[in-house]
Amino acid sequence: MKKNIAILLPYKEKFNVEQAGAASIWVKDYLDISKLSSQTTVYGNLEKKIKPLTNNYKNIDLKNKLIRKNIAYTNELYKEHLKYKFSIIEIHNRPESLLFLLKKKTTAKLIFVFHNNPKDMRGSASVKERINIAEKTDQIYFVSRWVKDKFFEGLPYKHKNNCEILYPAIKPLNKFPKKEKLIIFCGKLNSSKGYDIFGNAVLRILDKFKDWKAIAIGNEPREKFNFKHKNFKILDWIQHKKILKYYSKASISVVPSRWLEPFGRTAMESAAYGCATITSKNGGLPETFDNDLFLERISSDEIYRLIYKLIKNKKLQKIIQKRNFLNVKHKINKKVKQLDDLKRFFLHSNFYVNRGKKLKILHISQFDDRNDYRLFNISISSKISKGLIRNGHDVINFSYRNYINKNIIQDRNETINQKVLDISNNYRPELIILGHNNFLYRNNIEILKSKFNCKISLWYEDALGKKADGPHWRENLSLIETNNDLIDTYFTTTHPDEIFTRINKKKMTFLPIPVDENIENLKLYENKTNYKDFFFALSHGVNFGKLKKRKKDEREDFIKKLMNKFPRINYNILGIANENPKWNYDYYKELSKCKIALNLSRGKPIKLTSSNRIASLVGNGIYTFIDQKTQYDKIFDENEVGSYKSIDDLGSKVEFLLSNENKIKKYAKNGRDKYFKLFNSKVVSGNIINKTF
Repeated sequence: MKKNIAILLPYKEKFNVEQAGAASIWVKDYLDISKLSSQTTVYGNLEKKIKPLTNNYKNIDLKNKLIRKNIAYTNELYKEHLKYKFSIIEIHNRPESLLFLLKKKTTAKLIFVFHNNPKDMRGSASVKERINIAEKTDQIYFVSRWVKDKFFEGLPYKHKNNCEILYPAIKPLNKFPKKEKLIIFCGKLNSSKGYDIFGNAVLRILDKFKDWKAIAIGNEPREKFNFKHKNFKILDWIQHKKILKYYSKASISVVPSRWLEPFGRTAMESAAYGCATITSKNGGLPETFDNDLFLERISSDEIYRLIYKLIKNKKLQKIIQKRNFLNVKHKINKKVKQLDDLKRFFLHSNFYVNRGKKLKILHISQFDDRNDYRLFNISISSKISKGLIRNGHDVINFSYRNYINKNIIQDRNETINQKVLDISNNYRPELIILGHNNFLYRNNIEILKSKFNCKISLWYEDALGKKADGPHWRENLSLIETNNDLIDTYFTTTHPDEIFTRINKKKMTFLPIPVDENIENLKLYENKTNYKDFFFALSHGVNFGKLKKRKKDEREDFIKKLMNKFPRINYNILGIANENPKWNYDYYKELSKCKIALNLSRGKPIKLTSSNRIASLVGNGIYTFIDQKTQYDKIFDENEVGSYKSIDDLGSKVEFLLSNENKIKKYAKNGRDKYFKLFNSKVVSGNIINKTF
């Protein structure tokens, strides 16, 4: 099998049994389980006689490199890429290496893993450097929320869709181990790690409790402490497997770091192996496991107090040990799947979307040729015309905006009114459909109706309901009310029950957002590479196409609250935090990453009223949630389209569903099937004809 994935370790990282650091253990544990191991090569720097942790290792020799070793090291990896054409390069903890590959404009997808505070590393210390990394790297992982927060300090946004937390993880033991009266400390034996205060505290404990023992594993040549006791054993670095065996024996573990730990692997491992683990609250330590044995003060007396309490209260000690053992927070299988899912997506994400007489109808609308068809996949006008043609009608599309001269305001309507008259004289339509516009002069409508005996219909997709209080609803309503006595039928995406208007309600019909078999032709429930959980997209106007400065709407607040309340959901959000909206195939690509979507319109939710994105979501086969107040739950069952009452209800339902991906896919298929049955372009356009004639 082709080796199309490369992992680049920091060049000082010792990827061997005896001296493996955090990044090496992270990579080794991942490769032990990953289904992509056979496609992966690990690059590092070891002396020739040292055996690496895994067989799929390739050494980069730096013997003759005296200066700028990291650049020389990365350049060797780049040469390997030119030779083997890797699809993915995963870089650990060296921003300089990432920046080198970004400058080379490598064709590989770049994944970067921050194991330490980004602000303390060359290449990511400044705001400018971190923005550059965030904007250009395909995927960034952080070993804790604390590390992620440090990365975003000072940045103009606090979230990017390519930035996620991927905690170090562990394989839990099957059976609770037999415990001894043993206290353990593991790490560098220095004051930053709190070894000095641990040593002072544990000597007092051992004097007090003669049948207890203590062990410290690690070294630190730059600091020396003279802790001696017949029951206190100090070991140099030992193999990681042997450290885990000591954790399984130990009853109490102490991790009293003064240093701001990026994560704290020793805390996670000792807790998972059934130790009552005492930690400080520094850095990412609180994220390692669900702990309540925190040091209120990082001091020898505080460590002594907590150890004393645990030894004296055997029942409490046992309860904490069992709880830590049974509630392992970061399990390796789940984390490996998260990373594998991303890599599979990168490897296999080259999906393709298929390109695919009754009445004479003149359909006057914006068919997006002015935007070079950037909006072809959400254009209601195009779908209605396609449906009309499928129903056997002859259709001419007139894209009126091409004939608006922005510099001559008084001639805008004059020009397009004359154009419609000229087309009608040649074509002689039996039906004129005004699509999202009402610019025809009254006298011209009268001419058209009398001369050609044609009917006039109007459809409109923007906000019209007072209750919804959507953007510009008064102006929109005023627009469509013009000449309402001459217009035969109205079709509105705001449900007529929610519109208070001068228009005769008998003329008004609800217009569902249509789907079309040649446009909504993805079946995302068949997708096996969707590694994100939750999708939402907003824009500040589809024609504008980008985010507008200093503009936001209530949907942004809704999403931020959801993300804060439910941080475990893996979000893919467009149109927020400088994540510009995506369109057509770029939009489909972002959508295809996800398992669940949210359909959320501007304004307050009202009966059956939705933005046109509902069709691109449900119609492309992604399970979609919509506010219960829209009453879509009266059309779709929960196993077709989800409904929610509040942010808490939505987040809870999403989290519950994410535990059963097969159910999500089944529901998504049900929703797509039903939406196509009810609201396909042929049905919707057929309804326009039936209601008008």
